[in-house]
Amino acid sequence: MNAALWIWLTTLVVVTVVVVPLAIFLLHRTLTAASAIERYTREALEAGAGIAENTKAVAALEDTIRTAGSLLEASQKLSERTSEIAKAVSTKKE
Repeated sequence: MNAALWIWLTTLVVVTVVVVPLAIFLLHRTLTAASAIERYTREALEAGAGIAENTKAVAALEDTIRTAGSLLEASQKLSERTSEIAKAVSTKKE
């Protein structure tokens, strides 16, 4: 019975001195890593939202370019018509 008591006490001391502190240490490391991952994820989400917000203008710029193309065509036609009118007016004055 003495041997069983001695083995039981030794096991209890080993668990108390080695296993429990090691488990607490590993759990603390896991919590620290999880907190860092959460923080990095939050920062990545904020950065992604900022990028999305800042690139909205690209679509608007493409619309502007399409509109500018049609405006350029219209202004060229207007310039041609103005030249024709100027020639016609100058020809009538002479």
